[in-house]
Amino acid sequence: MGTQNEQVTGLEVWIDQELCTGDGICAQYAPDVFELDIDGLAYVKAPAPAGEEAELLTVPGATAPVPLPLLNDVVDSARECPGECIHVRRISDRTEVHGPDAVEAPDAGNAP
Repeated sequence: MGTQNEQVTGLEVWIDQELCTGDGICAQYAPDVFELDIDGLAYVKAPAPAGEEAELLTVPGATAPVPLPLLNDVVDSARECPGECIHVRRISDRTEVHGPDAVEAPDAGNAP
């Protein structure tokens, strides 16, 4: 009944192409969300109905919602990206939750 794009997490993702190394790890982890363009850099894709091709969003800073079924793949992409250019943030307050600028919770186990 529903497509993967109908269930969203309240998160969006964007890529800083100035830092992108073009390794394509993100496109390997989440090909429905990321794609390399002809310039060799990664970009996010707009959500598309099942069976239709998603539009590649090549405007700098373009964001795409993170579909719930792909959340782990998108987070893994942000963690493994050698360019540290993938940013995942909450839509509600634009706080980065995964990526190089993520707000990290204090780790009580490592307190000095």
